[in-house]
Amino acid sequence: MSTASSIESVLTEHRVFPVPEDFQAQASIAGLAQYQALVNEADTDYTAYWAKLAREKLQWTTGFTQTLDDTKAPFYKWFADGELNVSENCLDKHLGTPTEHKTALIFEADDGVVTKLSFRQLYHQVCQFANGLTALGYKVGDRALIYMPMSVQAVVAMQACARLGVTHSVVFGGFSSKSLHERAVDVGASLIITADEQRRGGRSIALKPAVDEAIALGGCDAVRHVIVYARTGAEQAWHDGRDIWWDAVVDGQAMECAPVAVNAEHPLFVLYTSGSTGKPKGVQHSSAGYLLGALLSVQWTFDAKDDDVFWCTADIGWITGHTFITYGPLAAGLTQVVFEGVPTYPNAGRFWEMIQRHQVSIFYTAPTAIRSLTKAAENTPECHPRHYNLSSLRLLGSVGEPINPEAWMWYYENVGLERCPIVDTWWQTETGGHVITPLPGVTPLKPGSCGFAFPGMDVAIVDEAGEEVERGKGGFLVIRKPWPNMIRNIWGDPERFVKSYFPAELNGYYLAGDGAQRDQDGYFWVMGRIDDVLNVSGHRMGTMEVESALVAHELVTEAAVVGRPDATTGEAVVAFVVLSGDVPAGDEAKRIATELRNWVAKEIGPIAKPKEIRFGENLPKTRSGKIMRRLLRFVANGEAITQDVSTLENPAILEQLSDAY
Repeated sequence: MSTASSIESVLTEHRVFPVPEDFQAQASIAGLAQYQALVNEADTDYTAYWAKLAREKLQWTTGFTQTLDDTKAPFYKWFADGELNVSENCLDKHLGTPTEHKTALIFEADDGVVTKLSFRQLYHQVCQFANGLTALGYKVGDRALIYMPMSVQAVVAMQACARLGVTHSVVFGGFSSKSLHERAVDVGASLIITADEQRRGGRSIALKPAVDEAIALGGCDAVRHVIVYARTGAEQAWHDGRDIWWDAVVDGQAMECAPVAVNAEHPLFVLYTSGSTGKPKGVQHSSAGYLLGALLSVQWTFDAKDDDVFWCTADIGWITGHTFITYGPLAAGLTQVVFEGVPTYPNAGRFWEMIQRHQVSIFYTAPTAIRSLTKAAENTPECHPRHYNLSSLRLLGSVGEPINPEAWMWYYENVGLERCPIVDTWWQTETGGHVITPLPGVTPLKPGSCGFAFPGMDVAIVDEAGEEVERGKGGFLVIRKPWPNMIRNIWGDPERFVKSYFPAELNGYYLAGDGAQRDQDGYFWVMGRIDDVLNVSGHRMGTMEVESALVAHELVTEAAVVGRPDATTGEAVVAFVVLSGDVPAGDEAKRIATELRNWVAKEIGPIAKPKEIRFGENLPKTRSGKIMRRLLRFVANGEAITQDVSTLENPAILEQLSDAY
């Protein structure tokens, strides 16, 4: 953890959008008084608050008598003498109710083909696959690696594992064989579930060969079977006795499968997240606590109604896809859209066309997607959202990183038509569900702010000694009390777990790894990762604030900011910028760079002026849309890139940015 002085907040935002009266009138949490009542209930008796919710929201096979066990903190346990099954809470509980005949999944493939499944149909598919896994000998305690395209089958595989108590670890389909190998070895997978290929943007991308390569690297001796879903029918190398087709697994299996009751603390999944250095961290989540957080996030943040059509655009390979595709919406009985493709294929109107066609009412996407589609709407006006009927929308969401105010405004005006609240959610793989978020029936909105703490979450901004800082000052974002859906451990590495998240100098608080501040009204503003803080002439600034200033300029669509060593200022600001038009060169590039530097000085102050600005067609992003700022630091420093770039959507952009001054 950094021992430098507190982080300065340099971003100023004065716009406020009140809660629409009609939204508040029907909201599940309606108005500040109801929100405050929940907060007060949690403050008065923290464990009783969570125990009440766990009993109300979840179906238990064996009820719990102990809510929180903190005797081995920070290895907390919640509801530890209770038993339940997560899949039962997502599917079986809807049987015999009107929900069983309701559409659970609207799956739209890359080529536009749509498949719909009711909750009962999904239940039968999950049961058949679970019975197939049982026939192969898989049971509670086994670990399955899932390396799948976005598909109905991916959701079925995860739910079937949960049904049997098989701990799953989903690997994003864009990861390389090396990444797959690292995760398979670390988690000790005895089963891998994959597909022959996936379809993205009109292209077929092989998956099964990467599995074969990963196993060939050695150390995967525990793997007994590789189950392969035939997505495209591409010819595959085959290993008899190990490889088996999905259809062969489910063929002839019964359509009923009793859910296996597991302990509340049983690991539902291990999801790997990249550390700043070293091998990926296997974030271990429990069953009961995780599901409670996922369900509450759907019901409270998204104000879920029975007739909503929910669409989270994330991939199941990330925590957002776990919480807001596979588990939360199904537990809430929501109809949801699952999408295989990318937002720009066959054109940049794909998202808006899908919202129109499927009558989506709640739309949850990432700031990177919003910024990319902003540029696309400018370059291809026929793909602007105004050309589509988005009247079904009633609520918008943002996830993945802080959203800069200008992207927020574009989203609000052009997609939400100035009538849909935006819930700008802050949370992490490690938190399992929302930690800070506006509640749409409660919170007046400030563009760029994630609002207030989720009811029951004790969030604060502290200095290096763990003392809360005054409002308006930046510091470390921490969570001061344990919560049910928190990370339980780093798989196989408890020492790293404690060191990463509970440093001794912070009073046992959970360290989120983000810098943040609270304004005078109590709103939280996340300023970026602590390791993304710039230290210029002794001033410590979050990169997000400089990026937001750049994107506020009319010429700029997207920006990423990193620091590099500087003999005079200690660290220099280097900005990588995507313009709404073509990539400039020569004198034109110099002119625009000067204009942008002066703009930042005006918006924030001279101290934040980028020393260097590089222009590119886009930024280095993973196929899920995450900007890889770590790679940009190599570029800014003129260093050879030593990290794996196979997960990037366009690896060639690094070469362009390396040459672009």
